[in-house]
Amino acid sequence: MGSVQRERTPVKQGATSKTIIRVENSKKIDRRTLIQRAGKLVAAMIMIPRAARGLAIQSINSLSPAIPFISTTQNAPWQSMPIRTDGWHWDDLDVQVNLDSENRAIEGFGACFNELGWTSLQALSESDRGAVFDELFTPGKGANFKICRMPVGANDFSRKWYSYDETPDDFAMQHFSIANDLETLVPYIQTAKKYNPSIRIWASPWSPPSWMKTNKHYAEVQQGAGLPPNGLQPDQIGKEGSDLFIQEDRYFEAYAKYFGKFIDAYKQQGIDVSMVMPQNEFNSAQPFPSCTWTPEGLARFMHQLGPAMEQRHVEIFFGTYERGNRQLLDRVMADPVAKQYVKGVGMQWAGKNAVHAIRQEYPELAIYQSEQECGNGKNEWSYAGYCWNLMRHYLRNNTSGYMYWNLSLEKGGRSQWGWPQNSLVTVDVATKQYKFNYDYYVLKHVSHFVQPGAVRLESDGTFDDLLVFRNPDKSVVVILRNESNRESLVDVAINGKKTMLRLAADSLSTLLVKAEG
Repeated sequence: MGSVQRERTPVKQGATSKTIIRVENSKKIDRRTLIQRAGKLVAAMIMIPRAARGLAIQSINSLSPAIPFISTTQNAPWQSMPIRTDGWHWDDLDVQVNLDSENRAIEGFGACFNELGWTSLQALSESDRGAVFDELFTPGKGANFKICRMPVGANDFSRKWYSYDETPDDFAMQHFSIANDLETLVPYIQTAKKYNPSIRIWASPWSPPSWMKTNKHYAEVQQGAGLPPNGLQPDQIGKEGSDLFIQEDRYFEAYAKYFGKFIDAYKQQGIDVSMVMPQNEFNSAQPFPSCTWTPEGLARFMHQLGPAMEQRHVEIFFGTYERGNRQLLDRVMADPVAKQYVKGVGMQWAGKNAVHAIRQEYPELAIYQSEQECGNGKNEWSYAGYCWNLMRHYLRNNTSGYMYWNLSLEKGGRSQWGWPQNSLVTVDVATKQYKFNYDYYVLKHVSHFVQPGAVRLESDGTFDDLLVFRNPDKSVVVILRNESNRESLVDVAINGKKTMLRLAADSLSTLLVKAEG
């Protein structure tokens, strides 16, 4: 018989890694004999321990997992799973973590404080409401949130339209007031700070006071049929690529003062706002609070906003950026005065298509994923898989902050303007019960384990649907998504040592490996 050689051939995820039997013959062998001999060889190999076959780089479980790995499926969220110890299988996939690859440090994860989030949580008992805040904000316990967003005035998940100064031509801001927020947003954030006093807050407006806009209205398009009317008239409709904010110095100065008074008023309530973005989705004309700007218009405003925020030690990010066009940022950065104030960029929705180009062109800027796409209010498992793909895309492009949208909503998730959206928590007002949704567990699989200051690591191997991070304490976090409808076996190798994981079908899993020595 001729010599027999084996080679393990890696294939893409979703397929099977196969061991191919290659026979080199010195004599002619008929097809039937060849098949019989190959079959005997395969049967014999199955009985041989893996190490004896020369396929293991070190013993099984030579890594030091800090805990059994955590797995989430549609029917079983956040389950502790045993490390696999039952030997090698033909369909093994593998991951080799590159400890020498480092990317931009992670600042943290979070969501947005919206008025309807606070009102939904008021339906719960005090103990249940406390349990939700404890799970979301207590450091090291649940979601471990570190950075959260809030609106400046009304947004699409407010109780109604309002601004902090709707008195026409009040350029001195004599009638500025956050009285509305004292009922909702202020206690919402103050409660979160009881569980995590060091939480960081950033803010952006959806619309300036209506008298600062050319159409004198908070919205820019009329509502669709069957939805609550917003009162916008046909001659008040705005459009993308236009400046609906009045482009005059006295309006820029008043609006910068408006931002400053907002920062000061919240500081008096014990809430520090560390960063602002000048406009939410500046390209989008919406039936709810919105305001379109050109990049040049925003750059002109930053001539006034920049000094007002610098005086208060508040950073400015450009955004939020919801188009896949890098040149929108280029046009702002072409203004030398505006450029000096831009410390980062907030990307959301179609902005995901520009995040790679912006990271390459502006490596000095921080990038936040500023609003995860919000679903349809059904909070389905299939959408949680889409959320994972979004998170993987942004984090692989070295975003340093990642924000979900609604923390909590009533069942159905419908806004006052008629748009249903997902949330991390759903409250059933009728039964006064709550539940954490699938989207929450997807985010928790990353945010619970990845510490501020962690760096993302690269990996090689036949399994690629994953994220890997090294924490400041040198522990390594590996998050793996098995999208297939069958179980997958994955070897995870770090620094020449490995462990084996059995990933449930259609699951998300996290492995935390302790630092060595």
